Amino acid sequence: MPHPSCYWRHHVLILSVGLVLFFLPHLLRELSLRERVIDAVPSEGAYKGIYSLVALAGLGLIIWGKSVSDFTMIWQPFYALRFISHILMIPAAILLVAGNLPMSFMRKHLRNPMLLGVTIWGFAHLWSNGDVASILLFGSFALWSGFKFVSLGLATETSVKSVSVLWDIVAVIGGLILYVGVSIFHGQLFGVGLSYV
Repeated sequence: MPHPSCYWRHHVLILSVGLVLFFLPHLLRELSLRERVIDAVPSEGAYKGIYSLVALAGLGLIIWGKSVSDFTMIWQPFYALRFISHILMIPAAILLVAGNLPMSFMRKHLRNPMLLGVTIWGFAHLWSNGDVASILLFGSFALWSGFKFVSLGLATETSVKSVSVLWDIVAVIGGLILYVGVSIFHGQLFGVGLSYV
């Protein structure tokens, strides 16, 4: 009978492969491979299709790998300080919403608020999760999004034609709604209920 550690390594491998498949298409620009890949496929539409399929396959493996991974603790989070994660998730949710809205002042000055939101989301979850699978998942997303936030921010032009504070208000309200909704249904959505006390 296989040793339990074999199953642990197998499940972590699934998660790791999923992370590589998900991040690789999103890093083609930074690796100076984007134009080469586009030139190697028949059309831009084919490139986008392959890009999406690889990323979706990675996302599926991430979800599967995380769900079947054993809970192997690396470090013990500070239980009394878990409220820090909840506090960090408020701006993270607002930034995630802001990144999907028309031009706001947040988007003008941060350029890629969604990536910054993912970075905060990753570190917020690292603060409250010390197992191997969580460290791999949240740590890699935090590092990837932080790197992309900086690299795309340096490459993005700052000229903006129209900015409206209305979209900042929508982002704040929408982010708070998202935060409350995910907090309430976190157990149903992700299998782990949240505790605030």
